[in-house]
Amino acid sequence: MTAILQAIHPVLMAKDVAASVRFYRALGFRLSFQDSPGEPKYAGVIRDNVELHLQWGDPSQWTYPADRPAYRFVVSDVDAIYREFLASGGIEAATGRGGPWSSPAATPWSTREFHVGDPGQNSLQFYQSL
Repeated sequence: MTAILQAIHPVLMAKDVAASVRFYRALGFRLSFQDSPGEPKYAGVIRDNVELHLQWGDPSQWTYPADRPAYRFVVSDVDAIYREFLASGGIEAATGRGGPWSSPAATPWSTREFHVGDPGQNSLQFYQSL
């Protein structure tokens, strides 16, 4: 019998886990768990079939924030989720870090996408294939 991969739960670093949980809740995620109700150091959030884990990182781990990975989310309607995030206050129109995809746009690699940063300086990229 062959083992089957069933899911992936990326762990995103956070300077302030509670602030990151609030950010993701504004994007429509719900809190799944956290290790402490007051000042969590590790928590999980879920939306639809996507589960993210948020882990506190020591300040010494933040020396090179540009080396952080990007997290890409495949969505059914990139424009609709962008409007949802704006309406919820989870993002502002200028949260794309000044890049070309701060709002939904076509890419040279045949996707339509937008990028935002979370409070932990993680890059979140929401896209659909064209």
